[in-house]
Amino acid sequence: MTSARASSARHRIAVAGSSGRMGRTLVEAIATSADCVLAGALDRDDAPALGLDAGAAIGLHTGCAVTADIDAGLRDAQFLIDFTRPEGTLAHLDACLRLGVAMVIGTTGFAPDALARIRDAAARIPIVLAPNMSVGVNVVLRLLEQAGRALAQGYDIEVIEAHHRNKVDAPSGTALKMGEVVAAAAGRDLARDAVWTRHGHTGERADGAIGFSVIRGGDIVGDHTVLFAGIGERIEITHKSSSRATYAAGSLRAVRFLAGRSPGLYDMQDVIGS
Repeated sequence: MTSARASSARHRIAVAGSSGRMGRTLVEAIATSADCVLAGALDRDDAPALGLDAGAAIGLHTGCAVTADIDAGLRDAQFLIDFTRPEGTLAHLDACLRLGVAMVIGTTGFAPDALARIRDAAARIPIVLAPNMSVGVNVVLRLLEQAGRALAQGYDIEVIEAHHRNKVDAPSGTALKMGEVVAAAAGRDLARDAVWTRHGHTGERADGAIGFSVIRGGDIVGDHTVLFAGIGERIEITHKSSSRATYAAGSLRAVRFLAGRSPGLYDMQDVIGS
């Protein structure tokens, strides 16, 4: 097989926010993958890396220059991986619809109307949307569903998460997803039962409450624990990320899942299979 034919058989991926922390991790994962190739590198129009090779900061030559021109960055891509912010992801979504580019969306913090736009777009292009692309986290979600059913009575539930000091949304999308999974399994309504803050004289804990605690500091990549506190025992289900590489690996797995897939809205539970 010629190199040109080999290249055409690989998954052609563009990365949004390519010069950020997660973006650089994705660029490296794609560049070192046997079945993927970097086909575009997007960033804001004020990014210092504009015009430079997307791999320059990590000592790689990818042949893709960082650009703020969304259409130009997506021109040669089959897939876009996006871990940016809601407003950026929605702009990328519009371009992907025009160009027929599938999306893997790891962005969190979407408002309900933004989520509705993504659902509508999924009728035309295949999209994987998940608050956390880590395969390990998505296995934990399955464990939490089982625990939520078994421990629905007689156990108080708390969700504790920690991230780096630069994270802009709280609680994390992963923590919210964990709360949603546990609430559904335990027959609770998260909108009604979630406790987001505690301060001052709070009174006794309400039956059925699901508490959230948020830590922001340093360079913590992402720690999540769901605590089931009963009388005489505690069960803790914890996932700790020590590297963003886990999110990148999961994102590439999502790309492979989407290859040849019909339009639709998928999540990482679809990707990892039943």
